[in-house]
Amino acid sequence: MVGPWTRRAAAKATCTSRARQVPFYGIFSTLPARAHTPPRTGIAKSRAVLLEHAPFDMALIVQKYGGTSVGNPERIKNVARRVAEHRNRGDQVVVVVSAMSGVTDNLIKLAKEITPLPSEREMDMLLATGEQQTIALTAIALQQLGIPATSLTGAQAGIVTDGVHTKAKIRNITPKKVHAQLDAGNVVIVAGFQGETAEGQITTLGRGGSDLTAIALAAAVKADLCQIYTDVDGVYTADPRIVPGAKKLPEIAYDEMLELAGAGAKVMQLRSVEFAKKFGVVFEVRSSLNDNPGTIVKEETQSMEGIVVRGVALDKNQAKVTLVAVPDKPGVAARVFKALADATIGVDMIVQNISHGSKSPTTDISFTADKPDLAKARKVMDALKAEIGFAELAVSETIGKLSIVGVGMKSHSGVAAKMFETLAKEGVNIDMISTSEIKISVVIDLAKGDAAMRAVHKAFLGT
Repeated sequence: MVGPWTRRAAAKATCTSRARQVPFYGIFSTLPARAHTPPRTGIAKSRAVLLEHAPFDMALIVQKYGGTSVGNPERIKNVARRVAEHRNRGDQVVVVVSAMSGVTDNLIKLAKEITPLPSEREMDMLLATGEQQTIALTAIALQQLGIPATSLTGAQAGIVTDGVHTKAKIRNITPKKVHAQLDAGNVVIVAGFQGETAEGQITTLGRGGSDLTAIALAAAVKADLCQIYTDVDGVYTADPRIVPGAKKLPEIAYDEMLELAGAGAKVMQLRSVEFAKKFGVVFEVRSSLNDNPGTIVKEETQSMEGIVVRGVALDKNQAKVTLVAVPDKPGVAARVFKALADATIGVDMIVQNISHGSKSPTTDISFTADKPDLAKARKVMDALKAEIGFAELAVSETIGKLSIVGVGMKSHSGVAAKMFETLAKEGVNIDMISTSEIKISVVIDLAKGDAAMRAVHKAFLGT
């Protein structure tokens, strides 16, 4: 009996040698041509609708399972059963997995017990082992169900990155081994969060990098369906653990998801959403613990502008750094932020106060960054102190960044005023403000963050 995966392979074999190229950050990945395949858009509404447009009675699906979804052997077995259902329907399945819940944090803790600032190259070597445990265990679980499965590291899956350790960017993907294993009838389990440089150095993609692996693979293999499985039912208007009245969104625009991810919402990694938007990968965020429909992330539609605020986010992972009494002269700010950029430290919000003093005017420069980058930022600023001549470095880790996001802000006025009035009524002082076309963010006292988030959510979303 000929399996559906064999029919796909046979159809592919009748193709000419024409190849498709998919660009990744300016560099192209050459992929084998597929027979009679119309343009794919990552349809995620339902499998039935998808198969009406598919040339075969099956689909090519990329699924990603996060650390909580594979957090113990029983949950890995649950993932295997879910994957087996698709495989038994004739689908080809690529599964991207994270490290088991807590494993990455434990590895970081071990390294920092040896030194506060371990080598970033060695950290990549260390942290990449977490996902490698999971791919093997997931493949074993599938094999136990009678489903042929093969595990691949990021490098084996053809993921090539730049050389920036701990925050590498994908340069190209050549998924020849993935296609070969799929055509052989195997489910392919790929380690998320990792890749390798052209020189063969192991790299990692930053916190949440498995999301990026899944989105990038879906684009590279032209998947019919991309699903991001997590421990929540989808994208909510706020973190339901903080705001009990938060509601699940049936759909959300790429730009809104980008702003929420950048504002601290933990559902998706920021760069993965950027990638999805760039390559038009429509994807669904849903729970691995039930069969409830999730949230579709896609291009903005006209009807989306009717909702002023789509969601509220609170980022508790931020720290504020202030350079006190910086000489107020041209080039100083450029020198500060060039040094931070060279150290691959991402800066979020920046505020420069009005200068004070007449003979030798000085000013204060404040910026926010992720807490894990704080030690490195201190080191960079300390090295600049003598050159720039600022008086002292002040650091605060007790801040939170509260944000509201919605494409409807583009066509509605008074949104900022309403947010600030709501915070004033709650007795919350605003330290810093940042805005974009569809987002307003404020830095506030972390101790008042949860209460402020609930108040702002109620003001704009009614619950």
